[in-house]
Amino acid sequence: MTLAIALSSALSTLVLVLALVLPSIASPAVPFGVRVPARYEGDPVVTRQTRLYRWRVLVGGIAAAGLVVVLYAVTGVTLLLPLSVLLLVGVWYGCFFLANHEIRAAKAAGGWFEGVRPGIAVDTGLRTDPPRFPWLWLAPALIITLATVVIGVLLYPSMPDILVVHRGIPDRTAVKSVATAFSLVFVQLGVTALLTGIAAAIVFGSRPDIDPAHPATSARWHRRYLTLGVTVLLGLLALIDLGMLGSSLLMWTGTVTSWAPLVVVVPILVGVVIAVVVLARNNREPDEGEPDTGLTHREDDKYWRGGMFYVNRDDHALFVARRFGVGWTLNFGNPRVLMLLAGLVALLALVITLRFGG
Repeated sequence: MTLAIALSSALSTLVLVLALVLPSIASPAVPFGVRVPARYEGDPVVTRQTRLYRWRVLVGGIAAAGLVVVLYAVTGVTLLLPLSVLLLVGVWYGCFFLANHEIRAAKAAGGWFEGVRPGIAVDTGLRTDPPRFPWLWLAPALIITLATVVIGVLLYPSMPDILVVHRGIPDRTAVKSVATAFSLVFVQLGVTALLTGIAAAIVFGSRPDIDPAHPATSARWHRRYLTLGVTVLLGLLALIDLGMLGSSLLMWTGTVTSWAPLVVVVPILVGVVIAVVVLARNNREPDEGEPDTGLTHREDDKYWRGGMFYVNRDDHALFVARRFGVGWTLNFGNPRVLMLLAGLVALLALVITLRFGG
């Protein structure tokens, strides 16, 4: 019980801290997902909404955590603890949406894009000379996955006839079989294949958001950030696989312990923290002294639903740079996204079937 409270508190704190620092990480050209010309990046409306956003997130996050604590104290239902993280995410998005709405309204009322020279900058070398996929960083995940398979095969004859199945915690038993013993191995293989595919799609199928005011600097930064982001994703994948290896070992050796969730959660949590910190520290384009062309981005807010979700059927890119936060987001107007989402649904169904069935 104490462990569940500690883990939920750690996750909630991580979400709250990330939500508070996101305005400082995001590009000033798209405050709260709203495209603005350079001369309005420090507009009083933007400054005021940033301040209000942080106060709303802080107060709303504390209120959400307090509500969950009260409900847990009254009901004693442990499931309420992880739900506190989802509630906090909902509060965060509500605060983001309010800021997005106010800045868009001010932009429309003030005619912020009147008199500017919109332009488009394209890195044509991405087709002929794309960034290299960091295959070497995929090796740890592949080695851990292969090691899990080999260890499982070697230990299978000596495994107990009744296995303790770990569904976050060791909460049920099952007769030894290939499906039961290797359930997490199957999930591990699916996660490795899926995240490797996503990493490859980011490298070869994402569209850079190059600044037409400083196209050369922006294009160089995009290439570096793309490689860095995919490297971080592959590192996170290795830690996810490591967590599943640890959980499998607990099941294969018949180990029953209250700290079992830490075996999976801690590596993943460490990986997420490292990924966020690394990407956040490199999320801004550097000032390399390139002369300003006098051009600005086109006004493209219509493609961003709720300021967060990109939907553009005319854009063939599978991934685009995230406007508020770090990394990339899907182009939900691209039909190929359905294939990726189908893979995610299939993987989730596999997890539910193998880990929560029976």
